[in-house]
Amino acid sequence: MTPPEYRTMQQSLARLAAEGVFIGTSSWKYPGWFGSVYDEQRYVWRGKVSESRFEENCLTEYAALFPTVCVDAAYYKFPERDALLRLAAQVRPGFRFTFKVTDDITVKRFPQLPRFGPRGGKINPHFLDAELFTHAFLAPCMAIRDFMGLLIFEFSPFHRSDFARGRDFMDTLDGFLAQLPRGWDYGVEIRNRSFLHPDYFAMLASHGIAHIFNSWTDMPTIGEQWSMPGSLTRPECVGARLLLKPGRQYQEAVETFSPYAETKEALPGVRRSAADIVRSRRPRAATNRAFIYVNNRLEGNAPRTIAAIMEMAGEAPPG
Repeated sequence: MTPPEYRTMQQSLARLAAEGVFIGTSSWKYPGWFGSVYDEQRYVWRGKVSESRFEENCLTEYAALFPTVCVDAAYYKFPERDALLRLAAQVRPGFRFTFKVTDDITVKRFPQLPRFGPRGGKINPHFLDAELFTHAFLAPCMAIRDFMGLLIFEFSPFHRSDFARGRDFMDTLDGFLAQLPRGWDYGVEIRNRSFLHPDYFAMLASHGIAHIFNSWTDMPTIGEQWSMPGSLTRPECVGARLLLKPGRQYQEAVETFSPYAETKEALPGVRRSAADIVRSRRPRAATNRAFIYVNNRLEGNAPRTIAAIMEMAGEAPPG
């Protein structure tokens, strides 16, 4: 991204954020963004880039361009108050952090992965535990309340042994959502396309919870989800995550796109759907807001994908 391109994007993103449309990336600690988002020289120590300096300090530089970020790290461990305060200290007023809720809440059966240790393969006793969510996740977030965006409950694909029918999941989720403390922007992101049913959307709407429109391996496209009756479950608060090209596996995307320094495959359909969401939010009611997040593993470089979406949405700054 050249300096003029950077300034154009910075101005456009700031203007949209002032109108309640927040656009950013999934995570932010990518050396592949040196020369576009990040100035490599800021992190040089004793003649070479210090990885620790970069990871500890690059959020300030990120936030000079983007008004929001999705914190994927919260999915792997409950947030700690002091760590959240350190994040908030690095960004400007008005910045918004969206968090993926820790998988101790959203996983029904722990996968057989090294990080789960002896829990692998076992039923999670705290699946959709509203009390645990409230004191272990939500309570620390109170420390940065003014910086909070969405809280996303992301559910990996369920097997028939988890829920024989989508209705069974919906009923279980319904009971959980009814217990959540109010006053926060919640979203639910699912990976079972068969669960996308008008009754499911109506249940989310009854609790004021946003369906998170997501581009993922086995999901309908964002455009297809947007067209489903009732999918806009909370019109005043919309969430979308552009993660993977439908049909592409996660590991394939990692191997194809790392180190995420450039766009390697443009996806006009996904871009257009995101641009349509941006346009649909304007003009808006004073309290409306939207959060759109782009992952490097969609096209290869999230900032450049966002620039393309902005252009498609007609969001170049005046003059």
